Amino acid sequence: MRYRARCEYDGTDFAGFQLQPNARTVQGELETALARLARGVRVVVEGAGRTDAGVHAVGQVIAFTYEGAVPGPRLQRAVNALLPPDVAIRDLRRAPDGFHPRYAARYREYRYTVWNGPRSPLRERHALGVRAPLDIVAMARAGQAFIGRHDFSSFGKVVGDRSAVRTVHAVRVGRRGSLVTIDVRADAFLRGMVRRMVAILLEVGHGRMDETEVRAAIAAGTAARNGAKAPARGLCLRHVAIGRRPGTELTTDGDD
Repeated sequence: MRYRARCEYDGTDFAGFQLQPNARTVQGELETALARLARGVRVVVEGAGRTDAGVHAVGQVIAFTYEGAVPGPRLQRAVNALLPPDVAIRDLRRAPDGFHPRYAARYREYRYTVWNGPRSPLRERHALGVRAPLDIVAMARAGQAFIGRHDFSSFGKVVGDRSAVRTVHAVRVGRRGSLVTIDVRADAFLRGMVRRMVAILLEVGHGRMDETEVRAAIAAGTAARNGAKAPARGLCLRHVAIGRRPGTELTTDGDD
């Protein structure tokens, strides 16, 4: 039977989502747990996004085909009982045969969190600490430059011969007290794209760039600010919308 589920994880101690040799990954932990339930047979887990090392998720979507002994209604509880404390699944349900979350995703939404206040070890485990005041209004205005369909070669790594063109649906910058959030929604992302966008918006927040320069950086086609990226710990995959509309372009990337 084919199943899909939402997956949440604290990425701090992971080398990313995707399986890697000699490294701890989210996919690896999920497959280890499922193999125990399937009497040692590997159960391949596929994700909607291949988040990088240190990146978190509350809304990752996974899928797998399971032939183990534990029945479906108890499967979520059984998997969670075998997973380590920094990863869990929820909303487990049947999926159509052939369902693959990367290809079925309509869009993905990430949130980058900045703690714009005094040093806070607990908050800064999952947020970037920035002491100098940030101009949130300028950041929000500059963020609109990213919206639309663009070649994002300046803001991410292109894998193989794939296109660097992506459609960004929304960029929202908000503040609540010392907590600053940057939400980015797009059909898909290049490798490192969100963190490079955030790095540029932080430059705007510090008064070192403006909206015009951001638009020029997008058009340049060369690594913006020498490829500067905000640290992974502030990034979280919040939501993956499943249900690609008929006639829309198939995008196979889903990286952070």
